[in-house]
Amino acid sequence: MISNQPPLWRRAVAEFLGTSLLVMIVVGSGIAAQQLSPNDVGLQLLQNSTATVLGLTVLILVFGPISGAHFNPAVSLVDWVLGRRSGTGLTLAGLGTYAVSQTLGAISGSVYANAMFEVGTSISTKDRASSGHLLGEVVATAGLVLLIFTLAATQRGVLAAPAVGAYIGAAYWFTSSTSFANPAVTIGRIFSDTFAGIAPGSVPAFILAQLVGAAVGVGLLLLLFPSAGRTADDVVLPHEAGRVAS
Repeated sequence: MISNQPPLWRRAVAEFLGTSLLVMIVVGSGIAAQQLSPNDVGLQLLQNSTATVLGLTVLILVFGPISGAHFNPAVSLVDWVLGRRSGTGLTLAGLGTYAVSQTLGAISGSVYANAMFEVGTSISTKDRASSGHLLGEVVATAGLVLLIFTLAATQRGVLAAPAVGAYIGAAYWFTSSTSFANPAVTIGRIFSDTFAGIAPGSVPAFILAQLVGAAVGVGLLLLLFPSAGRTADDVVLPHEAGRVAS
């Protein structure tokens, strides 16, 4: 990481809070949608996706200047892989810290959302691991990785907040899995037996599909932008802002 960035502990706190709030938005809006529109799954998905688009955009703007607003171990892993040769992006210690912070944040967000709606925290029974859902996760994660790192490679990282929000919102609808595209969020959603939940038995396959998707995204990125690794420090937002936050 470049020297003008905030210390790792501060970035870890930002990743924890950002991922916690993201899952809170996903799970909380899913519970609200289920309560408001109990007989219309399509309307539930519209309500859930709209809240996620708006919330994710805001969270990237808030936490991006501190940690890069990854909120996603797959994004952090790609950041580390791409930055290794050029000395940019996350260090191995940073990758581990980010992944742990994101996962713990996701779990806490699910628990808190359950508490807000007084539904109680319980393990989800919603099985999602069909072949179509797994293919959807490959596509969703590949597209997300390609989008994020293309913006950095072309010096358009300032557009990450609306662009990532828009992509995830669209992927809710064009992928059969409703675009989890995030191992930490997938784990967090185990802890809510509601509209947004996922059964533990579906999680390993989902995460494997997400990692495959991340690899596909990297392959496409390097095919289109061979020097993308040099801009790993600018994922998700340019870190010049870190000079103010540090």
